[in-house]
Amino acid sequence: MTQHSYPFRQARDLLLQLRDDHAAATERFRWPRMTEFNWAIDHFDALAKGNHAPALWIVEVDGSEHRFSYAQVSARSSQVANFLKAQGVRRSDRVLLMLGNEPALWETMLATMKLGAVIIPATALLTAEDLQDRLHRGDVRHVVTGDTHAAKFKDLPGDYTRICVGAPQPGWIEYAASYGAPEHFEPEARTLAVDPLLLYFTSGTTSKPKLVLHTHESYPVGHLSTMYWLGLQPGDVHLNISSPGWAKHAWSCLFAPWNAGACVFIHNTPRFSALALLQTLAKCEVTSLCAPPTVWRMLIQENLAEWRPRLKLHSVVGAGEPLNPEIIEQVQTAWGLRLRDGYGQTETTAQVGNSPSLPVKAGSMGKPLPGYRIVLLDPDGQEADEGEVCIDLHERPTGLMAGYLDSAEKNAEATRDGYYHTGDTAARDADGYFTFVGRSDDVFKASDYRISPFELESALMEHEAVAEVAVVPSPDPVRLAVPKAYLMLAPGRAADAAMAQDIMAFARRRLAPYKRVRRIEFVTELPKTISGKIRRVQLRAQETTRATTGNRGDQEFHEEDFPGLRQES
Repeated sequence: MTQHSYPFRQARDLLLQLRDDHAAATERFRWPRMTEFNWAIDHFDALAKGNHAPALWIVEVDGSEHRFSYAQVSARSSQVANFLKAQGVRRSDRVLLMLGNEPALWETMLATMKLGAVIIPATALLTAEDLQDRLHRGDVRHVVTGDTHAAKFKDLPGDYTRICVGAPQPGWIEYAASYGAPEHFEPEARTLAVDPLLLYFTSGTTSKPKLVLHTHESYPVGHLSTMYWLGLQPGDVHLNISSPGWAKHAWSCLFAPWNAGACVFIHNTPRFSALALLQTLAKCEVTSLCAPPTVWRMLIQENLAEWRPRLKLHSVVGAGEPLNPEIIEQVQTAWGLRLRDGYGQTETTAQVGNSPSLPVKAGSMGKPLPGYRIVLLDPDGQEADEGEVCIDLHERPTGLMAGYLDSAEKNAEATRDGYYHTGDTAARDADGYFTFVGRSDDVFKASDYRISPFELESALMEHEAVAEVAVVPSPDPVRLAVPKAYLMLAPGRAADAAMAQDIMAFARRRLAPYKRVRRIEFVTELPKTISGKIRRVQLRAQETTRATTGNRGDQEFHEEDFPGLRQES
């Protein structure tokens, strides 16, 4: 432990000790305040000294493995830091990092932190146009990517260093040369806690990606809340299913587990398989699993109960989008584990969550996590039991971004009136639990009633034939709009009129009349961002266009198509 990390370690140790006492953790935790702090040096290297416990464990599709201890990762990242320095990487330089789940990703993340440079994580799914936008708006000075992606940069202009991991590529510096660099790293200058560290481009579900700036404390220190939500302890083997380049990967594949002293576990597969995941969980004795709802929806298609005796899991969580109650119930029944939801954004760390000690309420995303004061504001800006999820800036949490780098207007809008506005809406019950309602721009009115897409989607997910669903408003001359569901069916289910009628009847038994799903369209896939979030904005636009032409989708069915369904006046 260094003198700079002492307040951080005190705060971290308190949360580890109070893992099973949410109330005490919320009451006693205070964000550590530090003038200087470099997480890679002051925390990770200090934790890694003489530490041969596993830090990173990667299992490839062919069964081969890479295992590294804390001490090994520390030494290797110092080598890479010295190598990058030799290539001209300097403090405050922007480094675009586009790698898969491979050792070089973690080595370069830590190395760049040690140098005081700024990391721009990028997913390998980006197009040349996306990359050009990041190179330009991100003011990128250096690029580190894999050999299979180097060609994407061939025609992209800019004065930036090109470093390639893997097979040599013409015009690129070989990352392999880093193995000849010294293992001892000495920083040239001190790192202030408020110095820039990460620059994220948001996924752009409704608009052009925003540039979110985080500092050396906002994400490394801020993710103490995420560590607490996940319930991680030293020695845990934690698998987070997330793609590199997105904030959730840094949440649960870097900061949260290494804050706790746990092992980051990765299972690389070219295509997701629920059965393969279950086999790996059992074989490698994974103790903690975090996965998006899409993965959980695929897992519950398997016979989970038969895997219960073979699993060492003690913690299972979902993130990225709200978890439907049906999924939570099935996992609880099969494994005896509470599938715990949580909430946060690229702009923040975990804000609200079902921590390990909280009883889970079906459909709820939990309570505010230690260090966050969350309020719900109504349209008049007054605190209410339902409204926009906001963070009280009078007690500004460390885990909140420094700001949007590219827009003073966006910053002013997001932090108006003394609150950070998330753009999401939620409801709070008498016990202080928050339940997600929807994005402010996803909630819509039908016959003058407010409709939460998530509530309707959760009801439809209870139907055994439904694998995935998105609900949007469909223009209607009488009701202004009616709820329409875009549905993906489970394998082997027929997308026909009989199925549509059955699902509508099923929904009618579970939803109030004004919430009834009145139109259904079967699809083979839903539009999503490259981070995997459903783009309801695209579906809404499609409905608006169809309303002007009077056209239906190829497999679209309306309530009035089925006289057997009792019509509502």
